Amino acid sequence: MDTPRKRYEFKKMLERLAEKEGSGTELITLYIPPDKQIYDVTAQLRDEFGQCANIKSKQTRTNVQSAISSILSRLKYYKRPPEHGMAVFCGTINVGGDRTDLDCEIIEPPEPLNTYMYRCSSSFELEPLEQMLGEKEVYGLIVLDRREAYVGFLRGSRIEPVRGVTSTVPGKQRKGGQSSVRFQRLRLIAINEFYKKIGDLASEVFLAEKDFFERFKGVLIGGPTPTKEEFEAGGFLHHELQKRIIGLFDVSYTNESGLAELVENASDALKGLDIIKEKAVMNRFLQELVKDDGAAAYGEESVRKNLELGAVDTLLLSDKLRRARLKLACQNGDYTEERTVSIEPGKHIKDLDLGTCPKDGGSLYVAEEADIIDELTTLADQSSTTVRIISDDFEEGSMLYNAFGGIAAILRYRTGY
Repeated sequence: MDTPRKRYEFKKMLERLAEKEGSGTELITLYIPPDKQIYDVTAQLRDEFGQCANIKSKQTRTNVQSAISSILSRLKYYKRPPEHGMAVFCGTINVGGDRTDLDCEIIEPPEPLNTYMYRCSSSFELEPLEQMLGEKEVYGLIVLDRREAYVGFLRGSRIEPVRGVTSTVPGKQRKGGQSSVRFQRLRLIAINEFYKKIGDLASEVFLAEKDFFERFKGVLIGGPTPTKEEFEAGGFLHHELQKRIIGLFDVSYTNESGLAELVENASDALKGLDIIKEKAVMNRFLQELVKDDGAAAYGEESVRKNLELGAVDTLLLSDKLRRARLKLACQNGDYTEERTVSIEPGKHIKDLDLGTCPKDGGSLYVAEEADIIDELTTLADQSSTTVRIISDDFEEGSMLYNAFGGIAAILRYRTGY
């Protein structure tokens, strides 16, 4: 995925496809990899069309044959698959109120498809495309002291805790009856065994990562001095992980909370990653927000007014936003209004109660509709505003959505809005 914007649009497209349902096994999913011959695909589809004669339900038989015919008519325009292959989703969709509609979409995925698939079901098979949303760069996280340790992953903007271990290393004060030399020797043995336990856990977790050699970019180790230095120098990790150690960083916590602190303190080493860029811009917004004369705004109404004035330097939008900007009109032609509505997964604009015209009580209808991110981005483009789509996979990103409604801005100057 090249940009957060493309990622958002791709994710939203998959959500829309996931909402579609058919009656019985009437929805066809077809994945064509880039090296597949189109004539081989059409030959199989014609064969499947003939096999449909064995379907007992007349309605299902008719709907599946209609979908196959629709796909065949579209494939006539392709001599070969596009660069990354193509995904075809076609079938008779339930649109509510006992109504159906034949729907057919062809999608060129952002990454090459590596599998050929033909499937009939009551829903579309999206897993091969959903896997493309997975982060391509993964980092291993380890925080430790001599009492406990925790390991996890950094996947794009998401910190994923995995598992922790605790030690049986005795404290520095020996019990009575033991010589100090013997006590220290036993203590060092216990520390060494605990480091080995941490190394075994981290190696087991990290090496099990899918496509390890392509995806796994390095290990970050956090803890107090000299613990983290002892752990690295001792070579307790598998050799493939040992050579991928990016750096050692001080952290105050060595439980699950320490993973986020480790990522924060390793920001210089990770400065090219989306999470670091997103954290930086969110911290800049929060710093402006707490100033008495801070140049920050949040909430749709305030941000929209600042955009219209050209006062927004950076527009911050949560990737969890699922809203539409509607232009409503009265059927009698005497009234219009603009309104932002939330669209829950599985819901459509037509499912909303739009109310009636305040002038004459007539029915309101949707004259224009736009995704809120598209609409605000268009406004931003008019004044060369930078747009950042922020993941909610980290604390500040989650705060943008939960505390500020998913829409905020860093301003060029204060406007009073």
